[in-house]
Amino acid sequence: MTVPRGVRNCNPGNIDYNPRNPWIGQLGLELGVFRPRFARFDSAENGIRALGKLLLNYRGKDGLPGIGGPNIDTVRETITRWAPGNENDTEAYIRAVAGKLGVRDNDIIDVRQPRVLRTMVGSIIAHECANYRYPNEVFDEGMWRALA
Repeated sequence: MTVPRGVRNCNPGNIDYNPRNPWIGQLGLELGVFRPRFARFDSAENGIRALGKLLLNYRGKDGLPGIGGPNIDTVRETITRWAPGNENDTEAYIRAVAGKLGVRDNDIIDVRQPRVLRTMVGSIIAHECANYRYPNEVFDEGMWRALA
């Protein structure tokens, strides 16, 4: 069984490496791949933390015209930014995440609510890492770090 790339990198959201983002626990660019692109973290907890923090930061970014409020505050806006259509089946990704949240694609959500953020993070990990599931204590610690 092949371990998903995001799990190997302790980066279950497959966050692109950017040296200007000094994430806690970021070790640098991934290793052992032909075209390295993603960040590598020292622990899954810190990778989950970074994923959660990015989703929280998206609220301050401009949303899509005519969808939700003025900032990124819907599943469609979040996933469109996270997984652009030139690289992903973004519509399928949006449907999967919205379904897990129990909302429609364009419903306004508040990722500052722990339940919403947990579901978003877990849904992104499932999509990015072939339905990989971290032990509860690892996921819970990563989420605690994201919300701290």
